Amino acid sequence: MRHVLPPLHEGHAPVFLHYAFEDALDAYEAWQDGAPEPRVECDGKPTAISAVFGRMRTCTDILPVRVLDEVQATINDPSLLQITANQTTYAEAALVLRALCVERLKR
Repeated sequence: MRHVLPPLHEGHAPVFLHYAFEDALDAYEAWQDGAPEPRVECDGKPTAISAVFGRMRTCTDILPVRVLDEVQATINDPSLLQITANQTTYAEAALVLRALCVERLKR
């Protein structure tokens, strides 16, 4: 059964979704070609990383600089993400990361 993630509250995610986003980013970086989509624990349940990124696509919370740095290192094409220090949101990063997951799953 698929794990349904909670909705955001006026664009803000609960802190456990922020942590799940970071875990999903780490899992995406470690994802081997040909391997199934990684899952991370979110609210105590295994959740596909694309689902975590998908839920965060409308999150207006500002991405912490350390996470932003990791996102930048993960995305090979810098033109995919317009970076503005202290202004980049989880949504901006999640849109790109979700698209990369979907593209990879199609292969």
